[in-house]
Amino acid sequence: MIKKFIYLFLFSAFIALLGYKFLSLNLQQFFIIWIFFISIFGTLFFWEFRVGFVFVGSGILLLIHAVNLEEFVKYASLDVIWFLMGMMIILAMLKEGGVFYYIITRLLTIKNITGYKLFLTLTFISWLLSGLMDEVTSIILICSIIFTLCDFLEISPIPLLISCILTTNIGSSSTVLGNPIGVLIALRGKLSFEDFIKHALPVSFVSFLTTVGILSFFYKKYISELNKKLKPHVENRIFLHLISTPIDKKTLKSILIFITAIVFIALHRQFELLLSLEENTILVMIPIIFAGFVLIVNNKKAKEYIEKEIEWNSLLFFIFLFAQAGVLRSSGVAEKVASSIVSLSKNNINILTFGLLTSSGILSSMLDNVVVVASYIPIVFGLKTNLGCIPEKLWWSILFGGCFGGNITAIGSTANIIALGLLEKNFNQKINFWQWIKVGAVIGIITIILSFLFLLFYE
Repeated sequence: MIKKFIYLFLFSAFIALLGYKFLSLNLQQFFIIWIFFISIFGTLFFWEFRVGFVFVGSGILLLIHAVNLEEFVKYASLDVIWFLMGMMIILAMLKEGGVFYYIITRLLTIKNITGYKLFLTLTFISWLLSGLMDEVTSIILICSIIFTLCDFLEISPIPLLISCILTTNIGSSSTVLGNPIGVLIALRGKLSFEDFIKHALPVSFVSFLTTVGILSFFYKKYISELNKKLKPHVENRIFLHLISTPIDKKTLKSILIFITAIVFIALHRQFELLLSLEENTILVMIPIIFAGFVLIVNNKKAKEYIEKEIEWNSLLFFIFLFAQAGVLRSSGVAEKVASSIVSLSKNNINILTFGLLTSSGILSSMLDNVVVVASYIPIVFGLKTNLGCIPEKLWWSILFGGCFGGNITAIGSTANIIALGLLEKNFNQKINFWQWIKVGAVIGIITIILSFLFLLFYE
């Protein structure tokens, strides 16, 4: 443990020294980079201590006058936090009402279902749900279905689980709701829900189809075995035992609230223009307003929703991480990094896009993608000084890099880590490095290439 701490401090100091030498940083900027990378790599080496690292690092930044308190609060991206809090409460209501579990289990009662149909159904649901909610909630629901099915059929859950995790990460890029990095990019890049539907959704869907094609070939023996296991039970409609109680008034009320919230979120740009509001005001406040309705209507559950369903640990981490990233921008560090990047790319936007896409993808395979994107945002803002504006394709490049790069390794996204933890808990099985990377790396690299081809022709 002590050795890890020493390596963490030395490695972070080494990166800060490189910046000090090659970017001509001053002493204060050197310490800002050192503290920031201690926070970043602290999440990699000591995940359970990540909140502690950002707390201490943030305090030190204030003590060395890198930022004042008012600015630090401003950089904390509370708009992103409010959006996430609201959605967490709404999703808690849906989970309690059994809405998504009901939908999933109904879909699994497809007549004459085969191993391939089941495989396609589960991967598609994984892709779809991760765009409608967040990837973490989605993968937890999918895992419960996979484990129940595989236990019933007495078949290994690993290939099916890996496939659904991969499609979950791809689906999380399709809308602003799918991943915290989508919310962060939408709000900082002034992108609307419609922008995601128009630009991110097609790339995500094509990547999904490509991924399913690769997985179908890669796991063809497993799908064949799955088909054999299903055949004796098809006539008995084996999935009927999975179906929860019929939809009641409570479930219908939950569905109505959720659909209404999604409609308002989808049309937020039109409402903002109609009411002369600042961009993304309604996008941020709709989840908060509807969460308020949920807490009023389900007042007996309000305390439980707030205390247990909101992931306070993650939100606290995000608040201080975003604030530290803001300090990088305000101190001029991000602008110097951006100037170096522009110089290396020779002002070629396509080279710049490729660099941001691939580097964010590689880093997201080793670090949580929220950490990576939070680090890249001040750099993207810094590019404005050199380019005169920020091309929209740069925002999409870090979105796709963050989401698709998370598929390369087993620790590349939160969804991966949670699903593998549930596998070990329920089946006492582990997925080793080679089991994952031989398929995850192929899909991660191919989907990143596909997204670059899209960005290449993006106007």
